[in-house]
Amino acid sequence: MAGLTYPDVGATRTGDLPAGWRHVHHRVRLPDGCLDTAGAAVLGWRLHRAAGIRMTADAPRAAPGVRVVAGLGVGPLRLRAPCEVVWVVDDGQRTGFGYGTLPGHPARGEEAFVVSRDDAGHIWFEVTAFSRPAGWQMRAAGPAGRAFQGAYAWWLGRTLRRLCARR
Repeated sequence: MAGLTYPDVGATRTGDLPAGWRHVHHRVRLPDGCLDTAGAAVLGWRLHRAAGIRMTADAPRAAPGVRVVAGLGVGPLRLRAPCEVVWVVDDGQRTGFGYGTLPGHPARGEEAFVVSRDDAGHIWFEVTAFSRPAGWQMRAAGPAGRAFQGAYAWWLGRTLRRLCARR
C-alpha cells in the first residue's frame, strides 16, 4: 500500500493546521476522573467501535505506523477509509493519537483524537482535523460532507462521555 496522501504530517499534534484546508475542532468535557478510561478507549479503538465504526487495525492499540481501515455504513454501501497512525501521546496528562489518510480514503488529511486533563483537573476530549476531498464522493457531497465531519466529531464526543459514565 502506498503512503500518506497529504503534506504537513503531524500538524494535528501541534495544532498548527495548514491553510487552505477544511479544519475541524470539537472539544467536549468528560466526567471527572475518567482520563484513564477515556484514554484507553481512544487508544484501543473502543471509542470508534462504540460509535458504530467498523475498525480493522494492524494492532490492538494505536501506535505510529499502525494501519487502520474505518468502515462506515453497511454491506456494499460501506465506505472504507484507510489511515495510518502518525503520532501517539500518552504522558499522564494527554492520551490520544493522530492518523493520516492513505490511498482509497475519500478525503486527504489528518485527524486527531486526544483526551487531556487541564490545570483545574477537568477532563476533555478533542477532535482536531484538516482535510480536503480526495475523490468524487467527497466532492459530490459538498456541504453535506463537511457537515458530516463536524457531526462525526460531535458523535465521538457523545459516545466517549457515555463510555466514561459506565466505568
